[in-house]
Amino acid sequence: MMWWYGNGNGMDGWGYGLMAVSMVLFWGLVIYGVIAMVRYLGRQDRSVAARPTPEQVLAERFAHGQIDEQEYQQRLDALHGRPRPLVKP
Repeated sequence: MMWWYGNGNGMDGWGYGLMAVSMVLFWGLVIYGVIAMVRYLGRQDRSVAARPTPEQVLAERFAHGQIDEQEYQQRLDALHGRPRPLVKP
């Protein structure tokens, strides 16, 4: 039996063309999905490592001498939501 030239399976030129286009579209979507997933996962790791926490920024400023110990403690208390004692001048 010759399947290519007979009408036994019901597929003509349009059927084969549609099958080829859908196969290219399928593999294109699979490749696009893999690339998108790799980019998303890669971006997440860099953004977390690149941003220091507010406490780290405050500690660096204190270590560099940009703020004194009193201001460091006040800002640290403010970050943690602890109440500050009122000091009258």
